Amino acid sequence: MENTSVLNMRKSVIKKDYIERTYAGWLGKVIGVRHGANVENWSYEKLKRAFGEMTGYVHSFRNFAADDDTNGPLFFLRALEDYTYTRELSAKEIGLTWLNYAPDGHGFYWWGGYGISTEHTAYENMKHGIMAPDSGSAKQNGIAVAEQIGGQIFIDVWGMIVPGNPELAAEYAAKAASVSHDGEGIYGGMFIAAAVSAAYTATTIDEIIDAGLSVLPEDCEYRRMTAAVRAFHKNNNANWHDGFAFVKSHFGYDKYPGHCHIIPNSAVIILSLLYGNGDFSRTLNICNMCGWDTDCNAGNVGAIMGVWAGLSEIGEEWRKPINDFLCCSSVIGTLNILDLPWCAAYISRFGYLIAGEEMPSEWKAILMGNGAKFHFEYPGSTHAMRTATTDETHVTASIENSDEQAASGLRSLKVVFDKVQGGHAYRLYHQTYYRPHDFNDSRYDPSFSPILYPGQRIRAKVLNPQDAAISVKASLYVMDGNDNKRYYGEPVVLEPGAWHELSYDIPFLSSACLEEAGIEFVPLDGWMSMLVAYVDDFSFDGKPNYAIDFAKERLEVWNSLHTEISQFTYLRGLWTLEEGQLSGSYSAGSAECYTGDLSWTDYRFETEIIPKLGEGHYMLFRVQGGIRSYAAGLGSNGKLQLLKNDNGYTILCETDLPWKAEEGCRISVTVIGNQIVIEHKGAEVIRYEDDDRPYLSGQVGFATMNGSHTHYNGFSIKGV
Repeated sequence: MENTSVLNMRKSVIKKDYIERTYAGWLGKVIGVRHGANVENWSYEKLKRAFGEMTGYVHSFRNFAADDDTNGPLFFLRALEDYTYTRELSAKEIGLTWLNYAPDGHGFYWWGGYGISTEHTAYENMKHGIMAPDSGSAKQNGIAVAEQIGGQIFIDVWGMIVPGNPELAAEYAAKAASVSHDGEGIYGGMFIAAAVSAAYTATTIDEIIDAGLSVLPEDCEYRRMTAAVRAFHKNNNANWHDGFAFVKSHFGYDKYPGHCHIIPNSAVIILSLLYGNGDFSRTLNICNMCGWDTDCNAGNVGAIMGVWAGLSEIGEEWRKPINDFLCCSSVIGTLNILDLPWCAAYISRFGYLIAGEEMPSEWKAILMGNGAKFHFEYPGSTHAMRTATTDETHVTASIENSDEQAASGLRSLKVVFDKVQGGHAYRLYHQTYYRPHDFNDSRYDPSFSPILYPGQRIRAKVLNPQDAAISVKASLYVMDGNDNKRYYGEPVVLEPGAWHELSYDIPFLSSACLEEAGIEFVPLDGWMSMLVAYVDDFSFDGKPNYAIDFAKERLEVWNSLHTEISQFTYLRGLWTLEEGQLSGSYSAGSAECYTGDLSWTDYRFETEIIPKLGEGHYMLFRVQGGIRSYAAGLGSNGKLQLLKNDNGYTILCETDLPWKAEEGCRISVTVIGNQIVIEHKGAEVIRYEDDDRPYLSGQVGFATMNGSHTHYNGFSIKGV
């Protein structure tokens, strides 16, 4: 992130409950999207016929899949990380963030076709050099494309980073929306961001709506629609169904061009805010019952209402099915497995930076270093922890956020297993990798890299309460999903009433895919007894040390048209497994796939490259996305090359290395700070120091360029 002392002027200081309200707002966003996702584009009539009057979720999911409404906000916000968090942030930089984090043509967005899907259109424009804001302009794409709904569905976070400052929220939002939209499409983004910002300080829903309108031009359609819906509600406030009939008659889809215009859906948002009477559940249910673009509308409403109403007004019936888990579908696989408390802290971090204030130390610690940190400090938060048991006596397990005990801070996670038996294993764990069977659908085609690797460390603090009925030992463990095998740290017998700090250094493993990390509790006695434990400060960190044999990996089949290689995401191209090796090919440009963690800094990365066809065969390192990385490999005219990707590859240096098709070349790259050392068969051939905005952390990966076909015979990585 750019280091600058030029901070935005703020009207007020950050309030004490800011991070908690941001968590409530982001939770509300996810709940709203989840509420509407499975009935997206249903009509009011279909919904009423199927469900009567909605009172909550109408479908169940194993885990809620990735959705564009939650992909966009979190990843577009990363422009503040990669460029600047000040108001000098440009639309062009936000557009480059699209190119960096969104896969090309799959996942993340609705890729409905150029000139049909606004996001697809804008992405293609930028990919071919038409940068934001021209990429989303009506002049470039026509007004019908420019005024679709996407201008507001990805925008909530721009209000969350400037609480109580609707004008600045709208300024950020206008730039973000202009990447893909224009006209009313931008005004919708400005309205939602301003409304979210105002929700931190407003005392009424009318204040929130007024704040949203205050940033819009006087003569825009968004203002006209809002005034009309408010006027109808003032005289007909008893029955929201009558309100929707008015909306459909005066602002329905038939009144506006394109696939999914912003105004009809914005009218549903205004209607539900008014008729919801400040009640979180009622507002979301009304919004969803109106139909049309349900997940988008309920997501925006959930964000506004979550911030305004706060955590106490979001019932457990909404929170429990979410379990603090967020699935995404970016090109950074470790950022596709998130927990909502982390999201809230990440969003709020920019609020403090923009305000020029220090983030409280207890929250700052959550975002320091690499790995995951589960602190349980938000009331009700679970950080997506789960339970499992080897007991066959139908043990019931439950987890709940508790203020009864805490190793640090004020809260911890309480886990209860009833009717346990001595010698059986009872587990509390975090899922560190996901596969297709973990989801009911492949909405927006997620793909993942594990968020934990061999060589790293797990830590946790555990308490067996003073009045415990049974003796218990506990040990940390990880589970390798490739071999379905668990690896354990040293067990500790828990002294009742005392916190125990557990730590486990995961050893080097070959061809593992770590899918679980957790704590295994084993009662030393007891029959049909109660096992209660408290867990706090559960974390992962450290450097990787592992190897992958592609013969042990598999193709993850999400649907008949989409497969992914386990542990990998891909930007573009054809990536598959052939002859026990990774295979990549593409007709032009650069086909790329990635694995590992964005936060990895210094490491040694080694692979065997087997050129099959063409003259562009590379390994990637310090990968920060689709337009930010380094590449080392076999180029044209018998060269070993070092390349840098800054929205396009350039050669940093090269040396002679005659290579032939079908002959393997073993190449390693070691990066320490801005120093890059490339070896061939163990001998140094390139040493380079990058002094021009070097990439100092990032994933690893592979690329085949310029119509080539390349195989890779496994790889290893070790932190240094």
